[in-house]
Amino acid sequence: MERGTLIGVIGGTILWLWGAWLNTGDLSIYFDLPSVLITIGGSFASLMICIPFERIKMLRTLFGLAFQNKAFDPSSTIETLITFAEKSRREGVLALEDDVAEVPDPFLKRALQLVVDGTDPEVVKNIMYAEMDQMETRHAQARKIFDDWGYFAPSWGMIGTLIGLIAMLRSMQDVSSIGKNMATALITTLYGAILANHFLLPMSAKLYLWNQYDVIMKEIVLEGVLSIQAGDNPTILREKLNSFLPPAQRPKSEEGK
Repeated sequence: MERGTLIGVIGGTILWLWGAWLNTGDLSIYFDLPSVLITIGGSFASLMICIPFERIKMLRTLFGLAFQNKAFDPSSTIETLITFAEKSRREGVLALEDDVAEVPDPFLKRALQLVVDGTDPEVVKNIMYAEMDQMETRHAQARKIFDDWGYFAPSWGMIGTLIGLIAMLRSMQDVSSIGKNMATALITTLYGAILANHFLLPMSAKLYLWNQYDVIMKEIVLEGVLSIQAGDNPTILREKLNSFLPPAQRPKSEEGK
């Protein structure tokens, strides 16, 4: 499990609850069922309107991905590509045919298979970049679910505020109802802001980061495979692939020299 997401969600919740308790000494005043129904229920209903119902089923998977640990360490992939490059230089590209079946990464496996089959380098590049583009499109559509829900939540908080204010103004003669209606008016805004800014939008940002990791990994793979096909020197290939890494991570890939 990704510690940053877990610590952020739990720690942030504890902090705002603690701050609320220090302010009033009573957390029960921050729970209001009508506000929950208006803000969470209303924003989710709007989300269902704006995306196909089948995509609603993705929410459970997306929440899981936001908590999933996805370490970015491409050094093993770089070493695998260097090994393939050395073998290709010694025995030819066709010698990699036996290795293709054992490659666990589907993207690398497909790219190598195209090279072994003698596909033109430009065609290999176009096919693999098309696959990368489709991956990014799928990821963007998935993130949009969180973005849309995060957009609707504060708006429904404002709708709840208006509902509470209208109810309060219509019953000003009943002093006992003013507090209840005012609570609904303000707590809905609070719920909308917390739902959007503490959960939905940060999780969308985390999924964007995971997408960037995937893109960089696939760019490394594609550059490596095209270099193998071109017969580049493995030492030159290593330097080329290391250029994709942050400076702090480059020594890791250098250890295999």
